[in-house]
Amino acid sequence: MKYDVKLELENKTEEYSFGYVAKQANGSAWLKSGKTVILATVVIDETEIVKDDFLPLTVQYIEKTYAAGKIPGGFFKRETKPSDFETLTSRIVDRSLRPLFPKGFGHPTQVTIMVFSADVDSDMQVLALNAASAALFTSNIDINRSVSAIRAAKIDGEIVLNPTLSDLKNSTLDLYLSGTKTDLLMIEMRSIGSEKIDVEDSYEPMLDPLMDPSLGTIILDTHVSNAMSEDELIEVFAKTEKALFAANTEYEVSFGVHQKELQPLDLKEDALNEEMLLFVTDNHMQDIDAAIKQMAKSERSTALRNLRKKILENNSEWDELELKAAIESVKKERVRAQILNDKVRADGRALNEVRPITIDTNVLPSAHSSCLFTRGQTQALVALTMGGAKDAQMFESLTDSGTQNENFMVHYNFPGFSVGEASPVMGTKRRELGHGNLAKRALEPVINLDGQTVRLVSEILESNGSSSMATVCGGYMALKAAEIETSDTIAGIAMGMVSRENEYAILSDIMGLEDHDGDMDFKVTGSKDGITAMQMDIKLGGISLSVLKEALYQAKEGRAHIIDIMLEAEKTIEYNDGVLPATEFFHIDPGFIGEIIGQAGKTIREIIEKFEVAIDIDKKDGKVKITGKNKSGVQGAKEHIHGIVNAPKKEKIKYEVGQKYEGVVKRIVDFGAFVELPDGTDGLLHISKISKERVQNVSDVLKEGQKVTVEILEFKGNKISLGLA
Repeated sequence: MKYDVKLELENKTEEYSFGYVAKQANGSAWLKSGKTVILATVVIDETEIVKDDFLPLTVQYIEKTYAAGKIPGGFFKRETKPSDFETLTSRIVDRSLRPLFPKGFGHPTQVTIMVFSADVDSDMQVLALNAASAALFTSNIDINRSVSAIRAAKIDGEIVLNPTLSDLKNSTLDLYLSGTKTDLLMIEMRSIGSEKIDVEDSYEPMLDPLMDPSLGTIILDTHVSNAMSEDELIEVFAKTEKALFAANTEYEVSFGVHQKELQPLDLKEDALNEEMLLFVTDNHMQDIDAAIKQMAKSERSTALRNLRKKILENNSEWDELELKAAIESVKKERVRAQILNDKVRADGRALNEVRPITIDTNVLPSAHSSCLFTRGQTQALVALTMGGAKDAQMFESLTDSGTQNENFMVHYNFPGFSVGEASPVMGTKRRELGHGNLAKRALEPVINLDGQTVRLVSEILESNGSSSMATVCGGYMALKAAEIETSDTIAGIAMGMVSRENEYAILSDIMGLEDHDGDMDFKVTGSKDGITAMQMDIKLGGISLSVLKEALYQAKEGRAHIIDIMLEAEKTIEYNDGVLPATEFFHIDPGFIGEIIGQAGKTIREIIEKFEVAIDIDKKDGKVKITGKNKSGVQGAKEHIHGIVNAPKKEKIKYEVGQKYEGVVKRIVDFGAFVELPDGTDGLLHISKISKERVQNVSDVLKEGQKVTVEILEFKGNKISLGLA
């Protein structure tokens, strides 16, 4: 393979070949980085122009299992539907490329990115966008800007750009940015929770401390979210943005000589009918204002449609599509002018005001927990289900050697009725997958499931802006309604912006109208102190760090307001005690594990049967996990174990044959009875040794709990044989 361009970038090398393969595509780029090989192609339909006001761009990122020396698992031995990672990567590339296309571009465009060879340490999402941008930049389509991606990690307190996947596993930050050499276009960020170990020099009474006798100190494992403060995040943005812009300058210089001869393409005319614009402005502004005040999308659409029909009754020669565009333009400018000039939003809120919120927990009596979170006209019903390790989602990734398990899942569903649309419920779409992934990234840093599996399902029942953030808030409350411990209280808020030349206004808790007619969609989740996840798309070419910082602080103010409401709702939670499984984690001195397990597992079996629980004990560090169908059984088992640990130790007796002791019948079996001797050791009283006469049933002579005097007859290894004295 002949490579035309070799670039040494931050922590990686990229080699590109143009025009060697896929020559019939409008543009193609063969990218090699390490052992990773990716082909990106761009093809447009030159004969068709879509009339609707949207960019007909489709992006597909496809992984081939042979790229990692694997055969697809399952019954079918060929690649089938895309994995979640493939879908999410396609979405990231799509969102980054869209701003490059000129206004009025209406040719259906297909971008295909195929992974032919995979390096276990390669960042496929960064390379996928870089390859797609290279194919687009060198194609015969008139796009003369490159867009590229960079990822930042925070490892041992230091920011690392373009980390390997191995490095990323040790990071507390995962930040993905895309942009051109002048504009930042998209941000995806999440913090990564970790265990923090605190070593204290002096003893203070704590619940279930893990003692370290060698140090003479107490070691406490604390889960932390590693949420980032606004100022710290802005500093990281500044560093990554600088590297991103420098890389794009290098891309454009290196790729420029490989650009194909541009093919002239028709763009859709953006000329609005001036006569219609003037007519609507002069005669129907009251109708426009009335439509804007209709908060629901379906109601607003109906009002605008009725206005269109009303105007056409007296102007039948007018084209309905042109009139629709004119009305939409007047409406959009009216929404933006009210915000910029009057600092008033369509629903009368201040720019930083959050809509009214109501929270109802455990509204589903048979679910493990649930929350109905309502904010304005957006409503999410989030249901939580708890399971064990075997309930985790199994998946395979190209860069991992084996099967992985996902034990925290957030599934987001957006039925048509939530926005008044008469559409059937179909399979999961990219948007639904993306919103669920954002909510997962927001909540995952604050929980430590430690072997449990949790699935959150968000059913959007009504939507007027930021249903993904309602999912975050409702998801957090569902976690608390299931008594799952969290290291922070997490809320989410969607921010927007309207700008005009040097003027701009930042909006908190945007509704659908403001998202549609605004210039930014910016979702921020986190605690009162820091950010756990964020997602930003810029619709107008870029955003300065000063404006971004202002938006982050306004989002922090909104989050704090929402969190206060959530904390009040948390106080009134009534748990589904009859349904909700319970789990307890605690530590014991590893020296007591033998007594808890008992001889041949007798003691632990008795606890499991009595309290109807499952018990896992880590023999190395004394960590105990108890799970059960209800809280009372789990608590009872925990107290029983503590009773064993805290009970005064009985001094072991050196038994000898012929000695007699008083014991207690602990368990009756077909062939005899197990008798507990004074120091807790068990001995077997065989049925033949109970009486000189033949005994048919042991229970005819002995009862559990009965005190009996027994004689030591013989020793068989660690087993003691008894006779009734």
